[in-house]
Amino acid sequence: MKDDAKPRDLEERTFEFAQSVRAFVKQLPRTASNTEDVRRLVRASGSVGANWIEADEALSKKDFLMRAKICRKESKESRLFLRLVDTGLSKDNLAARETLASEARELTLIFFINYLEERMTGSSFWHLRVEFSQGFGNWDLELPE
Repeated sequence: MKDDAKPRDLEERTFEFAQSVRAFVKQLPRTASNTEDVRRLVRASGSVGANWIEADEALSKKDFLMRAKICRKESKESRLFLRLVDTGLSKDNLAARETLASEARELTLIFFINYLEERMTGSSFWHLRVEFSQGFGNWDLELPE
């Protein structure tokens, strides 16, 4: 992620997450365990953005909810594989992993809250408002009609 400013557009934010993961894995040591973990991490991180694009173009509320759940699942999976990869002895790799794991957690919360809001109220099909209570600040997103 560039600076501390995170994109307000989820499509851009999930793209940058996947792109950052790809840059991160290029720095990792080549070990037997990393080979499998990195492959699964790259797939899961890209799947978050791909499924958000699908959700954004959903044909129905049910389709939207399913894609939002998949986004949440893939971001949780990304976080798991970030925690599993061997970063070697580099402090830079450890810091990058923590930053990416934090972003994966935030994305999980965004998709979880979005899913719950839609499920409970049915009123947020094209509007997402997430307020993090743990110091992440306010995050609003209005999707184009």
